[in-house]
Amino acid sequence: MLLIPAIDLKDGKCVRLQQGDMNASTTFGDDPAAMARRWLDAGARRLHLVDLNGAFAGRPINEAAVKAILREVGDEIPVQLGGGIRDLDTIERLLDDGISYVIIGTAAVKSPGFLKDACTAFGGHIIVGLDAKDGKVATDGWSKLTGHEVVDLAKKFEDYGVEGVVYTDIGRDGMLTGINIEATVKLAQALSIPVIASGGLSDLADIERLCGVEPEGVEGVICGRSIYTGALDFAAAQARADELNGAA
Repeated sequence: MLLIPAIDLKDGKCVRLQQGDMNASTTFGDDPAAMARRWLDAGARRLHLVDLNGAFAGRPINEAAVKAILREVGDEIPVQLGGGIRDLDTIERLLDDGISYVIIGTAAVKSPGFLKDACTAFGGHIIVGLDAKDGKVATDGWSKLTGHEVVDLAKKFEDYGVEGVVYTDIGRDGMLTGINIEATVKLAQALSIPVIASGGLSDLADIERLCGVEPEGVEGVICGRSIYTGALDFAAAQARADELNGAA
């Protein structure tokens, strides 16, 4: 089970939002590279970056912060990035900069042909981000709810060749109310590609429950507010996940 620290970038700083609301942000650090080092030293095996400004602007905004993180991390662990990725040139530039996986969210839903082209051009590097509430996919920084069912879209995108799916329950994100295990497992069972859970991770019990459903195809979990507030000790949680994986 991959525990993946999230570094959400807004105006060059590390923040966390509640339910995707840009006006409900808490700043946890002014130095994104130092934050990346903190999680790397704590045993992280992948990082999850989100360009929040980019998600709303439709193009990458926090490029300086992203590059600082990549310089800090080097080739020690993979880094995945989402937020404002709308064209192939942007993907190519990000991969050249050192990003390992590009997460396409809104553009995948609105322009599935773009996602298909991205998978063809950059196979092995494209993850789709599906953000949902009550099983319906949301777009545009979670501000618009579509009529698309998560499972249906995910199966379509799997056929395109995406590497995996980051599934976020936006009703829980940043709320520390627990991962929506049932919905995550339902999605993972419908696919043959890995699913990464996101939204609401609160404590070690969540990690243990996720480890229990890993055989269903749940590869990892995004760790956000819980590891910033101290509700979850990241190093201890990763150690516990490794222990449970070993026992399995």
